[in-house]
Amino acid sequence: MQNSKYLVEAHHFIKNLTGKTKFVISKNSRALGLSRQTYQNKLDILRGQKIISNFTININPNILPINLKYVLLEIKTNPNEPELLENLLKISQLKILDGVLGEYSLFALLIFHSSEEYYQVLSIIDTIMAQSYFKKYQIIETIKVFKTNGIELNVNKIDPNFEIDSIDYVILKIMQENQSIKPISTYEIKDIIKEKYKDFLQEISQSTIHNRIKKLEKNNVILNYTLNFCPKKIGFRGKYLVRIKPKDPSRYNEIALNLEKNSFITDLFRIGEQHGLFAIVRVKKVDDYAEFIKILYQSDEIEDTFTSFVLDELKTYTNFVIY
Repeated sequence: MQNSKYLVEAHHFIKNLTGKTKFVISKNSRALGLSRQTYQNKLDILRGQKIISNFTININPNILPINLKYVLLEIKTNPNEPELLENLLKISQLKILDGVLGEYSLFALLIFHSSEEYYQVLSIIDTIMAQSYFKKYQIIETIKVFKTNGIELNVNKIDPNFEIDSIDYVILKIMQENQSIKPISTYEIKDIIKEKYKDFLQEISQSTIHNRIKKLEKNNVILNYTLNFCPKKIGFRGKYLVRIKPKDPSRYNEIALNLEKNSFITDLFRIGEQHGLFAIVRVKKVDDYAEFIKILYQSDEIEDTFTSFVLDELKTYTNFVIY
């Protein structure tokens, strides 16, 4: 088990590698008071120990002209169905897959760029589940995303007059999915577009890509630059899925805007069920979760909560802002 000094240092590095602007070694090393070489060596150690992995970005789900569609999926299964897991993990839109304590033993989060993409994948999920033992699952469509990966969307609003096009979509996809252990350059993005997207996109200059990225940053489409990491290796021992039911249904929006400020909540959704708020909560110890629930009920706004404990993170989407 890592000592407290080690965890603190890992925390500092991950925070240092997350921000509104692209990671630059010389700038980031100065912020920590380290030489460029020392900083690079420490990064290599974190990668070698699988504490951090690839760089990525977080995208605002409220992009125009069509918002990203966040969908939650709960599945009842048993340990004797490894092929079900294998088939689910092949779905590229799958961002999170967790083993959960409860009737529904799997929880998934999927993100789609269009309704057509959603219905295509829904058909795949139906086919996978038709071959399962229990054939029991439920799909929960989110009505609104209030918080994603620790980022409050209320303070990162998109200009309603700014719309992204097919070129922007490709650039965002590459920046989110094609980065490795170092941040991707605009020259590398240019090469990927030329190689993989030449059938429907003309060749794009490096300067055009650079300018488009700057516009995506300025208009809060790119929420932050970050990297994926292993939560447990930096002290986050508990993950919970929490449904929340307010006493007054007319105050859902107001309550959600207050809840998104809570540092324990990494993701917060409005869903169309009796418990109409769904939160993903990350804590460092069990006492933190007890404190979280206590704070919820002390507000006198909450009537009921329903909690599921995550036993195993089978596919991680872990680049949340850490506290």
